[in-house]
Amino acid sequence: MDEWPQILRGSLRTPDEIAAHFGLNKDEIRKVARAFKTQITPYYAGLIKHKGDPLYRQVVPDAAELERNTGLADPLNEDEDSPVPSVIHRYPDRLLFLVSHCCASYCRFCTRKRKVGDPSKIHPRYIEDGLDYIRSHPEIRDVIVSGGDPLMLSDARLEYILKELRAVPHLEILRIGTRVPCFLPQRVTPKLAAMLKIYHPLYVNVHFNHPDEITPEAAKALGLLADAGIPLGNQTVLLKGVNDDPAVMRRLMQKLLFVRVRPYYIYQADYVQGTDHLRTTVEKGLEIMDALRGWTSGLAVPYYVIDAPGGGGKIPVLPKYVQTINDEQVVMRNYAGEIYAYPQTQSGQKKRSRKEKQPFVTPCYGVTNAPPIG
Repeated sequence: MDEWPQILRGSLRTPDEIAAHFGLNKDEIRKVARAFKTQITPYYAGLIKHKGDPLYRQVVPDAAELERNTGLADPLNEDEDSPVPSVIHRYPDRLLFLVSHCCASYCRFCTRKRKVGDPSKIHPRYIEDGLDYIRSHPEIRDVIVSGGDPLMLSDARLEYILKELRAVPHLEILRIGTRVPCFLPQRVTPKLAAMLKIYHPLYVNVHFNHPDEITPEAAKALGLLADAGIPLGNQTVLLKGVNDDPAVMRRLMQKLLFVRVRPYYIYQADYVQGTDHLRTTVEKGLEIMDALRGWTSGLAVPYYVIDAPGGGGKIPVLPKYVQTINDEQVVMRNYAGEIYAYPQTQSGQKKRSRKEKQPFVTPCYGVTNAPPIG
């Protein structure tokens, strides 16, 4: 008998339970809970060390969520790209398939606050509509199964969806997006891993935001998936007071690799209504990327992206490594701030007069703007 349903039943669900557990004002938490669902698994609540710590900030309701002066309900314009209620089809050859309204715990920064936790908006009856849409669009070769959290479905229900998708001739890749290994790792059982293995090529993207989330229980869950031959990637959201510190982010990426998860994305937090207290500046994200590239393994360096407001899709954001570029050379800085030049190929380039030619730049050692992080 699986233990995870019993663990889930012990979650902090009501505003009164959460307020009592963390010593908060009940009326305030009730107001926040009316705006967005609350739930914290006992496992994750047990990882919180003190009020306001990085894990607390992700899941405990905050009165700041009621601020309406910034953000949008649907910042990525997902509803405009939703031909049927369970599908978000933005990119040419892939789409997002919403199959569950439930999450093990509810992230306070959720992009889909307007829908997640509401069965009337992500309803099981819409799954068949989504399957029909996918079957009728041969350009779709890649489906990301999401929600809510797909791993909150029973094994049988999830397998039905995967089996139907795998039967679509033009589908090549299946992906599952889940935060269950972080919030409820006990849900990942040998039985679940064995079932998922049947539907390769299958990828799983997990969501860890802080090194303290990678516990022995999480490592065990991730190991079951990796041992089933499932490539694992991680999507992290850059959050104020959670991981907006280069040393914290670097340690998170290193710990992910140790448990066989490849860092995939660091997301700039979406422009969601009621989340301004959790958003950082983009400059902070660039600072963190500068502190990753070169200071740790390239395997530990994800893409830093902004999911463009208005539905423009994911746009990579990079520190300025290329200083200048012309027909003669590319002048670059490395991770330590040192300057180097790479000669351009001369074939096919316009001949320049000797006066126009610029001297090559020699390395400037010792010029550092990104010191090592302890």
